[in-house]
Amino acid sequence: MVKQLSLFEGARPGAPRAAAIEAAEPSPEARDLARQLPPGVRLGTSSWHFPGWRGIVWADTVAPGDLSRQGLTAYSQHPLFSSVGVDRSFYAPLSSRQYASYAEQVPENFRFVVKAPSLLTSQWLPGDGGFRGGNNPQFLDAKYALEQFVEPVREGLGAKAGPLLFQFPPLGRTLTRAPERFIAQLQEFLGRLPQGPQYSIEVRDDRVINRRFFASLKEVGVRYCVGVHPRMPPVAAQAAAMSGFGSGPLLIRWNLKAGYTYEEARTRFTPFNQLVDEDSATRDSIAQLCMATISAGHECTIIANNKAEGSAPLTLIKLAQAIVTAARHRAQAG
Repeated sequence: MVKQLSLFEGARPGAPRAAAIEAAEPSPEARDLARQLPPGVRLGTSSWHFPGWRGIVWADTVAPGDLSRQGLTAYSQHPLFSSVGVDRSFYAPLSSRQYASYAEQVPENFRFVVKAPSLLTSQWLPGDGGFRGGNNPQFLDAKYALEQFVEPVREGLGAKAGPLLFQFPPLGRTLTRAPERFIAQLQEFLGRLPQGPQYSIEVRDDRVINRRFFASLKEVGVRYCVGVHPRMPPVAAQAAAMSGFGSGPLLIRWNLKAGYTYEEARTRFTPFNQLVDEDSATRDSIAQLCMATISAGHECTIIANNKAEGSAPLTLIKLAQAIVTAARHRAQAG
């Protein structure tokens, strides 16, 4: 098992308890946008432990570790945020107790988008020095998924659990040359998971998102996650590929600006306190897709990463503006 980063570890026994983290005073614009957002829209950031959000989310400068452990109460006071991504679960499974500590910090109407451990979604074990290791026996292992992911999430988060996300890294040529093999494996895996949670699938290979892929997800009642990433087609193209999928709740993750690697975006955008490289085309496409989803009577959850434009909270403010505008235009056209 991968060791958790110290950033996320609990306080040492006997250590003084950190003072409560205060939320920044929301801007009048954010409050007004929250009142205008159509019902069924959930906005949130990909994780929340960023000191650079001082004045936007946090009232003061706070250490990342304190934010990770105790920042959710302040985070959930932002009027636009009713969701958040739990990304650390991708690196190692979390316990039901850890999830419960998150749930205790947020209101009843808040929802978590939780990423499955990477051992479930990567064919290969990590090797030394960044090289690929051997075959991963936990890849698409339903028993491991139930014991190490689904059950701890359900027990710890309860009704506050939102979409349970399986994010697949690039699959490699063996599977992308004949994606039907992966699609069959995926469908069998998903069919063995317990019903109840909203499962979502995000991929990094555009060849996978074909008609058979969406048909297999539909058969097992699993939703597709629109992932905004340089390796994937634009949002509008992914929406077109989903045209025969049928309506339902939708998860959109705005991950990374085109033209950047994660490291390049981190270097340029740190400390994540301003919009550095805006992407209005993607913003408008997400707003339109979101409106189509909620107009069909389903919930749309949108998670933004700092690497999308420079600051996830500020990205969501701009996105809320676009959604409100799209809703107004739709109402006028109707």
